[in-house]
Amino acid sequence: MAEDIDVATAGARPAAGSALDQMRDEDGQIRHEFVEEITRAIQAADAPRLREVVAELHEADLGDLIGALEPDDRVQLVELTGTDFDFSALNEVDDTVREEILEELEPETVAEGVRELESDDAVELLEGLDEEDQEEILEKLPPSERDALERSLLYPENSAGRRMQSEFIAVPPDWTVGQAIDYMRDTPDLPERFYEIYAVDADQHWQGAVSLDTLLRARRPVPLADLIEEDRRRVSVLDDQEEVARMFGKYNLVAAPVVDTTNRLVGVITIDDVVDVIEEEADEDLKALGGVTSDEELSDTVWTIARARFNWLLVNLATAFLASSVLGLFEGQLEKMVALAVLAPIVASQGGNAATQTMTVAVRALATRELHSNNALRVVLREAMVGLVNGLAFAVITGVAAVAWFKIPGLGIVIGLAIVCNLIAGALGGILIPMALERVRADPAVASGTFVTTITDVVGFFSFLGIATLWFGLK
Repeated sequence: MAEDIDVATAGARPAAGSALDQMRDEDGQIRHEFVEEITRAIQAADAPRLREVVAELHEADLGDLIGALEPDDRVQLVELTGTDFDFSALNEVDDTVREEILEELEPETVAEGVRELESDDAVELLEGLDEEDQEEILEKLPPSERDALERSLLYPENSAGRRMQSEFIAVPPDWTVGQAIDYMRDTPDLPERFYEIYAVDADQHWQGAVSLDTLLRARRPVPLADLIEEDRRRVSVLDDQEEVARMFGKYNLVAAPVVDTTNRLVGVITIDDVVDVIEEEADEDLKALGGVTSDEELSDTVWTIARARFNWLLVNLATAFLASSVLGLFEGQLEKMVALAVLAPIVASQGGNAATQTMTVAVRALATRELHSNNALRVVLREAMVGLVNGLAFAVITGVAAVAWFKIPGLGIVIGLAIVCNLIAGALGGILIPMALERVRADPAVASGTFVTTITDVVGFFSFLGIATLWFGLK
């Protein structure tokens, strides 16, 4: 049976006896007993009980329940609950789990579920499938809905066009406040949640936006033209989703209109979409720093994960041989003084740790555009000074420890000088390598770690053994 799943809970506690109250314990974890009960209901084909449960659960909670079930039970849960199943819950599970479920379901079943979703959720559900499966599902949809989804799927991956929802409220700019309010009251097919309305001309070209709080404070006879924000920040369909998220954070937006290359209004991005983007980008960067592909999931098989991680481990092996070759240059010195072999890894390790600290800050600063050409020199010099200060401090600590350990005069000075050299090298490597990779349009988060570690190992070994050779006159 699946393990407990940690989740963050917020808001009021559910009423006693509700499905959510039965599902989670006081720490917000899924109860084994609840999962076992649902499993028994699935195996007994108890559709009424399952429909009762999925009708009460939020899509995120339903997604957690699906993830806790055994693979064979997930598809049966969807099939037994029928139209009561909220397909947006499939966007809350691992990509691997979602694709396995969608591949097992009949295209008609998936199409019916997609029809109940907002366009951005529907696109997210479909984009992980191959083109053949996508087409098979889209063919089951009405032409108008199919055309809208196909247009969104044509936009580049990770673009605003993929993230936007195509449902929005657009009205002529010559309407009054009263006309706009009456239109929203009388139109049954409005977006489920919206924060502003948009003014467009007859050809759907963007004219401006009116926030709901401004609209509801105005008198009915007031023309919308008097309330329109013409300079409202908007997004292009081709903008990268990370840039969109950064704009939301910088200007405290809750929604932004999306326009195409001819300035026609084609969609809207809301804050819930942006939160998902922030989580995805943070997850991707964190995995990349460890040399793990962004699409690796906990539900992946051993072979899938091992194959994905193999390439970077191979690169690391090659760079490790490079660092070890430095030791080969000083083979004679190592044979004469065992202390050098014992202490050399300490020098390399300290430089590597310092470099990782700097690299983490640098990669994050590059991702958020806080580090750029205008402040690059100042930041590089600052990191070099940090490396020097810490290098001097650890030179004293390590030097005293080395002399006390091996009782060899001068060894403290040798290792102290090497520590200073390597911490400065680590600081400079930790910031200059990510900046260089960013300049050549490579992902600093993915490639920096291997190169930075190689630099600190090579500099650490070479400086320590080289200084020792000069100091002690070893031949």
